[in-house]
Amino acid sequence: MTAMARPYHHGDLRAALLAAALHAVEAGGHATLSLRELAQGLGVSHAAPYRHFPNREALLAAVASQGFAQLAEAWLAAWRGAGAAGPAGRLRLAARAYIGFATEHAALFRLMFQGPPPPGAEAAFAGMQATVAAALPGAAEAAVKTRTLTMWSALHGFAWLALEGSIRPAMLRPLPPEAMLDAVLDAALGPPGGG
Repeated sequence: MTAMARPYHHGDLRAALLAAALHAVEAGGHATLSLRELAQGLGVSHAAPYRHFPNREALLAAVASQGFAQLAEAWLAAWRGAGAAGPAGRLRLAARAYIGFATEHAALFRLMFQGPPPPGAEAAFAGMQATVAAALPGAAEAAVKTRTLTMWSALHGFAWLALEGSIRPAMLRPLPPEAMLDAVLDAALGPPGGG
């Protein structure tokens, strides 16, 4: 009589894999992420992760989706937390949260924007668009979408250039980096106090 395989029990392996993968991405980027190593670290068989993710790319897409959820949360938390600042000031603080997220989660941010947009990317953009609409009461939908995409392009471009080390000190002098960020925000959102 052959021994039967033990049933698989780990609790919520999908969530554990996502958490471990997110930690691995944040620690060393996604290029070296290995399902086998994640399984080993979680104390499960090498085949166990494939019950939740068909391949490494599917796991990375799920991690990127989590990143978009975290980015949207940071954006909306900054927007909501700056209630007294008025709509334009709240939008400016949310934009700073975008740059802050990119800086604090550089490896995750890079993963989020490689390849096709993962699930959650459109929802994050929709949250951003809702705050722009709130800052521009009465604006037509096309104007809100145009302003949102323009703002996002400026913020994302600045964040990406900064992360890649493409903004050299000589390009900024005599402006300190904070003044350059203010200039980008002015270009994307309008000057402080504007609409």
